[in-house]
Amino acid sequence: MNATRLNLAYGTKIIYDDCSFRLNPDDKAGIVGVNGAGKTTLFRIILGQQELDSGNIELPSLRLGYLPQEIIIPPEQNDITVWEYVAAGRPIDSLQIQLNAEYEKLAKYPDSAKILDRITELQDLIDSYDLANFDYELLKILDKMHLSDLVDQKMRELSGGQKSKVAFARVLFENAGLLLLDEPTNHLDVETKRFVANFLRHYHGMVLVISHDVDFLNTITNKTLFVNKTTHKIKVYRGNYADFRRQYAEEKAAEDARITEQEREIKRLSEFVARARAAKRSNTALIGMGHQREKVLAKKLNELGTRECEYARVEMRITPAKQGGKVPLEVQNLSFGYEKDNLLYHHLNFSLTRGEKFLIVGENGVGKSTLLKLIVGELTPLEGSVILNQNTTIAYYAQELEILDDRRTILENVQSYDFTDTELRGMLSNFLFYDDDVYKKVAVLSPGEKARVALCKILLQRANLIILDEPTNHFDPETQKIIGENLKDYTGTIIMVSHNPAFVEQIGITRMLIVPSRDEVDTKAKSTALAVIKNYSPELLEYYYYLNSDLV
Repeated sequence: MNATRLNLAYGTKIIYDDCSFRLNPDDKAGIVGVNGAGKTTLFRIILGQQELDSGNIELPSLRLGYLPQEIIIPPEQNDITVWEYVAAGRPIDSLQIQLNAEYEKLAKYPDSAKILDRITELQDLIDSYDLANFDYELLKILDKMHLSDLVDQKMRELSGGQKSKVAFARVLFENAGLLLLDEPTNHLDVETKRFVANFLRHYHGMVLVISHDVDFLNTITNKTLFVNKTTHKIKVYRGNYADFRRQYAEEKAAEDARITEQEREIKRLSEFVARARAAKRSNTALIGMGHQREKVLAKKLNELGTRECEYARVEMRITPAKQGGKVPLEVQNLSFGYEKDNLLYHHLNFSLTRGEKFLIVGENGVGKSTLLKLIVGELTPLEGSVILNQNTTIAYYAQELEILDDRRTILENVQSYDFTDTELRGMLSNFLFYDDDVYKKVAVLSPGEKARVALCKILLQRANLIILDEPTNHFDPETQKIIGENLKDYTGTIIMVSHNPAFVEQIGITRMLIVPSRDEVDTKAKSTALAVIKNYSPELLEYYYYLNSDLV
């Protein structure tokens, strides 16, 4: 990939200013930069969805595989099976039909070089899909991503996390020469993330990844593409994210020192020029030197570097309006399944004590988000009950951000009888929404912006029981740290689903509920629980639940 003199602006807002960079065919590059720097815009240019003002990106004739941050399954594909959806990543049947059509044309025009070239192109593409190992490779990817038990399910029957995994499996199966992955680990459990990282590290092709998952970037990347929002430049750094951070910190320190020295010299020259201008006309020597220094000053001002901006960070403090009861929540004999003969939970029992930080983990599709929806009352148990203390107040952060109304503005989504619009606007500014931003419809926001609105809404509720479903998705590492610090100091009770071990350890989880797969027997469930806990923190080994068992 060779990018030459890229220029792009939206009105007065500059995105790229004369940017050039080069990547090799087998590079695995992380794309990093602050929000709004132009990371996703670069993907849109490569995909042909965005035109540059000038410049160009030269791509070898590669097939592109693209995993967007938000997975939307087209309506016409909702009724096909998982197997059919993933297999369609290699459209053999469609290509074979095209190839047959070209051969029919060739029979009529046997000397057509254009038809022969097209036949060669189609045949090479079919051969690249490795028909002999088609089923084997598909089954391997589905198995390693823990999707093999879903192959006969319709796409519309899957959870949000399952759809994301299936879409990712399809991209991996496509065998494209260039993969564009936008926040690919948002919905992956720890074991699946490990498989994907290993798969991509050894992938025969170029991989470009936009991700806030530092560990993932450090594992798979050998280059880092830094999109600088201050200078509007793009620079390639050798090494993974950790290498980039070290190199960038050294460069920034050196540049800051150089600018400081420039500023000192400019100040000295400015003072001399000012004295020369104030000198008497008879002091021709001083006036002459002043003119000389003024020319030097103009040159120095023109050469003065630009310091990196310190961009605003989310500010938050979550405090309950009132203290909850000693036992804020009890789950008694809970049974639930979307089909009565295929239960996710059967007589599940647990209770929470005030101030507890309770983690729910398990593979995608085992019912973690479903359990949260049962607790908040969005779903009704088939048997059993969820009992809330009379003093318990709940705030719920949903994985798919469905607590937001896309049709309403940011301000309308957080409106509350307890706060004036002025107070709400002040609170929204802490979440980086300023001035007329608050009147934007949620539908036009990026996933990261939507997540900030949802987080603001949670804070404003001042509940004493917070329920969080994958709260670190869409947030950069700095914002994740801010959220983690707040939740660590939060005096209320927390129930959380998360696949982010570092975040889990930061907030200080006290107990875990392990939700095993439906086909796991109790002995295997216990083994799964232990394995999952080790991925988080050894200190949690003495604290775990697993399905249909007592606390051990």
